[in-house]
Order: sequence, then C-alpha cells, then structure tokens
Amino acid sequence: MDRLEKLREFLQAAPDDAFLKHAMALELIKLGKDAEARRLLEEILRHDPSYTGSYYQLARLLERNGETALALQWYQKGMAAAKTAGEHRTYNELKAACEDLLDN
Repeated sequence: MDRLEKLREFLQAAPDDAFLKHAMALELIKLGKDAEARRLLEEILRHDPSYTGSYYQLARLLERNGETALALQWYQKGMAAAKTAGEHRTYNELKAACEDLLDN
C-alpha cells in the first residue's frame, strides 16, 4: 500500500483530521495532482483557519499555477492567522514568500 492509499485509509477513520488532510495534500502535490490538493487545503482552512501550515502550501500551489493574486491573498491570510497564533516562524516564512512574489 502506498502512502496516498494509507492516508486515505486513515482519513476514513478520522475524516476531520487536519493533519492527515495536510499530509495527503502534500502527497497529491508530489504526484502532480494540484486540483485535488487545492481542494483539500482549502477545506482544511475553511474548517480550521488556525492551521497555518496549509496557507503556505496553498499559496505556493496557486503561485505555481499562475494564480498570483489569489496566492497573495492566501499568504496575507496566513500571515494574519500566524500572527494571531503567535507563530513567528510561520509568519516570517509566509511574509518572505509573499515579498518574493511581489518582487517578481
């Protein structure tokens, strides 16, 4: 059983687990299944806006797919969520990625 199948199995047992959904989205990205990964990342953030790691992954995915304006919005939402949560490292990573995108 590959990782994706295993994650699907785990998610059947815990369908609301943001960590499992995030891990699955990362696997989907590795496989080039951006649409499915995007759906999962958006679902995570809709249900748990404090899950800050998903903002970066979603924004990067959007950036890779040429959706620059939307990527910037997700970076900014992520920075706000990270700031609220006191996650300084995540905030700085999102800010740097946002600034890099604005500079290009």
